[in-house]
Amino acid sequence: MSQQSVLYDVPGPRQRRLTLISSVAATVLLLVGAYFLIYRPLDAKGQLSMELWGPLIDPANENFSLVWDRIGLGFKNTLTAAALAIVSSLVVGTLLAVLRIQLKSLTQRRFTGFATPLAYLLRGLSVLLSAVTRVCVEVFRGLPVVITIFFVARGFPEFGVSFDNLWYLVIGLTIYNSVVIAEILRSGMEGLPGGQAEAAAAIGLSPAQTTRMILLPQAFRIMLPALISQLVVVLKDTSLGFIISYEETLNIGKQIIGVLGNPIQVYVVIAVLFIVVNYALSKLAQYVQHRLSRGRKTAGTPAQNPPPAALAAQSESTGQGI
Repeated sequence: MSQQSVLYDVPGPRQRRLTLISSVAATVLLLVGAYFLIYRPLDAKGQLSMELWGPLIDPANENFSLVWDRIGLGFKNTLTAAALAIVSSLVVGTLLAVLRIQLKSLTQRRFTGFATPLAYLLRGLSVLLSAVTRVCVEVFRGLPVVITIFFVARGFPEFGVSFDNLWYLVIGLTIYNSVVIAEILRSGMEGLPGGQAEAAAAIGLSPAQTTRMILLPQAFRIMLPALISQLVVVLKDTSLGFIISYEETLNIGKQIIGVLGNPIQVYVVIAVLFIVVNYALSKLAQYVQHRLSRGRKTAGTPAQNPPPAALAAQSESTGQGI
């Protein structure tokens, strides 16, 4: 029995006809509404004229090459900043998530085997570091990204540290998005069944090994949709580079609009570019998730049921769940 028939009744011929008719009717209404509410008002105000669209869609226009050279430069700068911010956010966020998990386990440890003063000192230090990391996460997650970027660009030079505007933008994006990614991964690891960590401890794995070999790989796989959504946010947030005069796509778009006076046309083209890239990221996420799920199913279908100890050993060597 298919999963679809389990969740709800399969629609019959009459229901399928009603669904098709309602879909066609909704599409027609949408097109009619777009014609009367969007096309006709824009046409009446001359927003569909080739004088405004020509520099963007007509290769014969004298400004076409220059406009697309500028848009290409802005889009290249946008992708560069996004790629650097994505990589750094994933690395810092993963390390922060692992650190928070480890500190949480240390706060619950009694440190038996150490001298009593030293045990109290280690436990107090663990509690303090755990509180500090939590405060940092809450502060940087609560700050608007634009403020973070502004303070990075204005604060670093005050301490004699100067970078190109690209790196101010990357650092600002990394500070915010790394804490969000850290919380995504931490919640993913803490949401796994507690028996997995117990089984890992039973076969002699340390908390760090348990996190690295068992919890973290599964958290990445389970939380992949949320991670990809956050990476899309990173790409869109590169548009905030305008506050530090970084020449990303929207900033260059504003320069083009200042010369040609066609804001609707320029922003439509830029919006299409962002939609295409974000759609590509979403499809990439679906592909990666499908490959990971298929690999997990292949690894999880042995010829015969192994004993629990073998499952634990397999978890240690492959990083799969027990």
